[in-house]
Amino acid sequence: MRRRIYLDYNAGAPLDGRVRAAIEPVRGETPGNPSSIHAFGRDARVLLEEARATLASLLGAADKDEIVFVSGGTEADNLAVLGVALARADQGRHVVTSAVEHPAVLAACEVLEKTGFTVTALPVDAEGRLDPADLHRALRPDTILVSLMHANNETGVLFDVPALAAVARAAGVPVHTDAVQSFGKVPVRVGDLGVDLLSLSGHKIGGPAGSGALYVRTGVRLSPRLVGGSQERERRAGTENLAAAVGLAAAAALAVGEREAEAARLGELRDRLEARLQERIRAVAINGAGPPRLPQTSNLAFPGVEAEELLAALDLAGFACSAGAACSAGALEPSHVLRAMGLPPERVRGSIRISLGRETTAEEVDALLEALPVLVARCRG
Repeated sequence: MRRRIYLDYNAGAPLDGRVRAAIEPVRGETPGNPSSIHAFGRDARVLLEEARATLASLLGAADKDEIVFVSGGTEADNLAVLGVALARADQGRHVVTSAVEHPAVLAACEVLEKTGFTVTALPVDAEGRLDPADLHRALRPDTILVSLMHANNETGVLFDVPALAAVARAAGVPVHTDAVQSFGKVPVRVGDLGVDLLSLSGHKIGGPAGSGALYVRTGVRLSPRLVGGSQERERRAGTENLAAAVGLAAAAALAVGEREAEAARLGELRDRLEARLQERIRAVAINGAGPPRLPQTSNLAFPGVEAEELLAALDLAGFACSAGAACSAGALEPSHVLRAMGLPPERVRGSIRISLGRETTAEEVDALLEALPVLVARCRG
């Protein structure tokens, strides 16, 4: 049977065995509800608060109660955007975001627009950069939230969040950043970034799917999206998923602890992959190669190739990659990120994303280097 090689870590990383080991005792030995006052409930509460404290420490939060456990990055983004906008609607109804945000943010902004809010989506340049001056010009007296991602999930391009946050906070506007892709891969500390809210997800860093958290700085008003209970300090009703919280904290501690070594290793593999492909394949281009970006992400354009066809060929050859685009009814749609960068349609249609991770080896990259030139030539032919 052909060996399969996973190169789609930005979509989701395999559950780390060390995280699985941390979760199993919780699933088997802690039946209590963290809100219950009996001994079983108290035991569960201790584990939940330990996980909360771990995440707060890793993020540099001032208080562990600034961490809200949620079901993943999408809920974290929804809670941040909708929660802050609705809580501050009495002060204004204008929100600023960017044209390249994750759909979880863009869809939440669309919901706001349908209820009378105005949303400004800032443009990016051809390399995916966002100019802080554009944010300054977009701010208005009625702006109540700025939501800008830290790292783009398709290109890996990093926004200069500290500079952007400084512009917003000088105007008294709270700032949310989606750090789902960046956390555990580059330094992410809320104080250094200057943000008021920050989203993260467990399954991007080897944690369990269905785990996530939203950092909410003390004093930020937030209207809950789930109601019916007082959990998470009345910011997210519903019995907490204890195993998910424990798994998220374990994965986060591992990711941050191994971040520097892994960034160096994966960055070297990514750079070698890109350099060799440019030597071996005619007219290959790297989307977003100019600005700082995540060390393990490569968005490659092959003009004359349809990404869907190339991804199918890669899959048949044993390689799991992605277009980094939304999928609707099984058909790949042109990437809104690459289109927002103003890239030619042919380049957008021929772009795929390769994302490396903890289990990626040099041998796997070499295997891709052997296979991809042949597959690209076949698709072009």
